[in-house]
Amino acid sequence: MHGEYKVPGGKLVVVDLEVVDGELSEVRVAGDFFLEPDEALAAIDAALVGAPAATGAEGLAARIDAALPEGTVMYGVTSEGIGVAVRRALARATDWSDYEWQLIREAPQSPALHMALDEVITAEVAAGRRPPTLRVWEWAEPAVIIGSFQSLRNEVDPEGAAKHGITVVRRISGGGAMFVEPGNTITYSLSVPAPLVSGLSFADSYAYLDDWVLNAFADMGIKAWYQPLNDIATEAGKIGGAAQKRMVATDGGPGAVLHHVTMSYDIDADKMLEVLRIGREKMSDKGTKSAKKRVDPLRRQTGLPREAVIDRMLASFAAHHGLTPGHITPAEMSRAEHLATTKFTTPTWTTRIP
Repeated sequence: MHGEYKVPGGKLVVVDLEVVDGELSEVRVAGDFFLEPDEALAAIDAALVGAPAATGAEGLAARIDAALPEGTVMYGVTSEGIGVAVRRALARATDWSDYEWQLIREAPQSPALHMALDEVITAEVAAGRRPPTLRVWEWAEPAVIIGSFQSLRNEVDPEGAAKHGITVVRRISGGGAMFVEPGNTITYSLSVPAPLVSGLSFADSYAYLDDWVLNAFADMGIKAWYQPLNDIATEAGKIGGAAQKRMVATDGGPGAVLHHVTMSYDIDADKMLEVLRIGREKMSDKGTKSAKKRVDPLRRQTGLPREAVIDRMLASFAAHHGLTPGHITPAEMSRAEHLATTKFTTPTWTTRIP
């Protein structure tokens, strides 16, 4: 069995192993990380041999920590990261390089249609009818998108939304409210086969699927990192947030994960505060006294036009994983337009949690 895991912000860990009588055997750990002393690697392999195959990543990490020689230095790798790589090997997880990635980047769409396209495209990936897809959104109008489990009245000020012509829609994933305006927001979706995140905890899958964009920002001179559970942060402040939805396998397909991210290129903070109800508890959780300080726009950090930021992000993805231009099929668009009308623009869905 073979498993790979790139430690967020670190290096690649590769594990090859066998399972004999329910226990790990012939474990070999490798990668482009740094480790001192040399004998620490043999100690890691030995610590994993004999571990029950059902042992979780934390249990495997504990075995490794207990076996490391005194004074061991690990750089670019952690015992937890090795444990995750083992779990991915046992789960027969796939890797980014196992797929041909497709890019969808089309004309601006309404907020409700964007919600519907995410559902339809991810369902197609889940069924095995569509390759893994990176879709860049363009917004036809300003909007607030609330999470699947949020209370509408707790998140949105209806007077502020009406004043500024803000459309309110509810998405299928959890997480918090997003305030978006055309030209001021960078939003994308990853619709990926479920095996890509096999062996990862829910939290680890966020970091794993965000790692490519952190590399893209590094190429632009921005030091960014994943901040649990679902934020992308920099020293200047938060720049975006992610949300996910899991879809079960259908029609013999692999199942899929929808991972979508919204980042602020620029932001009208005063308008946002008139539209969103941002409670004191949320502000204290983010460690700041002012909502205006929560999000730091990419325009100020990069000095680049929005299109240039997106182009560099896509170029970085393509360089690491490959990326072929694609399109939304007529059948997919027809289904999405139907969903937008019958689900995402209806009060039944939008106010399902009043």
